Order: sequence, then C-alpha cells, then structure tokens
Amino acid sequence: MVIPRQDGPGHRRDPRHRAGGGGGAGGAGGGRAHVLPQGGGARRAPQGVGSQGLPRHGLRLRRVRERAAREPAPRRRRPLWQQAQHPLQVNNVGTNFTKPTTEYSGDEYSFIMATNLESAYHLCQLAHPLLKASGSGSIVLISSVSGVVGVSSGSIYGMTKGAMNQLAKNLGCEWAKDNIRTNSVAPWYIKTSLVEKDLAKQEFVDNLVRRTPLRRVGEPEEVSSLVAFLCMPGSSYINGQTISVDGGMTVNGFYPTQA
Repeated sequence: MVIPRQDGPGHRRDPRHRAGGGGGAGGAGGGRAHVLPQGGGARRAPQGVGSQGLPRHGLRLRRVRERAAREPAPRRRRPLWQQAQHPLQVNNVGTNFTKPTTEYSGDEYSFIMATNLESAYHLCQLAHPLLKASGSGSIVLISSVSGVVGVSSGSIYGMTKGAMNQLAKNLGCEWAKDNIRTNSVAPWYIKTSLVEKDLAKQEFVDNLVRRTPLRRVGEPEEVSSLVAFLCMPGSSYINGQTISVDGGMTVNGFYPTQA
C-alpha cells in the first residue's frame, strides 16, 4: 500500500526512502512512502494513519471487505419475469406483401410463413416450461380476420393466420392441464404501419367501411385492450378462442352500411 506523497509546507519526505524502480512517478514498484512531521523526531504514524500505514478509514474499509468475504453472498433478486404472478406471452410479429397466388416465389412463401407462423409456434415451445412453472400462464396469438374469412390480403398471409387460430385451439386443449390458456386475437384493418399505404387510398377505405357495420377503421388501442384483458385473471375461463376485433365485419352477411 502506498501513501500518496504530500509536499505541503508541513511535511517532508523521509530522506532514507528510495523511489522504487519500474513503478513510475507513483512509486508502485518500490518500498513504502513515509510521511514525517517537519523537524524529524520519532517515527510515529501521523494522525489519521494506522499502524499498518493505512489511513484509518482504509483500515475500516478493509475490515468490512474481509468480513464480507467470510459471509455468504446475499441471495440475488429473481428476474422480473420470474416474479410475475401471471406470466404471459404475446406473439405480435407479422409481415405481408400481397400478390396473386401464382406469382409468389418459394423464398417469399418461406419468409411469410417463418415470420408469421413458425416464430409463434417455436416461441410457444420455448416459453412452455416458464408458463407451466408459474401455475397460471396465458398466451395470446395476434392473428387476423384473414384467417377467419376470405380477404384479399394474399393466400399465404391467410394461411399463416388460419394456422395461428388453429394453434390457439390445439394449445388451449393440450396445455390446459398445465394451467396455460391460449387465445387468438383477429383484427380487421387497424391503423398500423403495415397497412398505411392501403389506408391512404380513399377508394379502398370507402370499400372497407361499406363492409364494416361500425363504418370505420379500427384503432390500435382497441386491439391492445383486448390483449391486456386476455392476460388478466378476469379472463381465466376464456381459452382456445379466436376473438375478432373487426367492427362486425366477419358476421356481416348482407347488411348494407349505406342508406
């Protein structure tokens, strides 16, 4: 331990001390630097310095460290996902590009399938042990009305969403014994970045509204509020369902919305 050199007017350096080699200006490679009161006298440690050449606060700090090293380490806090009383999983990733069925390439097919369906399927597999260990888990798959009825959003997109709805049914039955509920939420056109180009076309919006009994496009909050409810204990008896958030579109057989 090196006591820093003090060159103030009230101190002088012990002439018998040699600077150690290889330690640079701080003297890290040589002996200990001693500080004596001006005028010489007995070698007594200056006030505030312990018998081992350490400042007294340094001695206290070392004792604290030694005691801490002897004591068992405190228990680490569990991650937040382990503290949750009702762990949940929301599969919200999705993509699409619309083409006639005959024009999709193999790579495009694989990309949409992997993004929309395979990611949700494999994430459910990975999350199952955590959801089961919680004793009360919930999975919400973000699907689409394209998986419920025929919509001009592309055949591959509709396939992925229909498969997600079926996955909710299967997992809802298979994993119920593990106290894991699985449901699917199927939105209609919602004001998101994925469809902003479509919603910028007034003729398209007019046709969409004519097909929708509530006569408007949905808001993101109208989907997220349902997702939040399905993750809460209040929905504890809802399982294996596909719930459409569509302003009534999927149940509209023939009810013209214009007078």
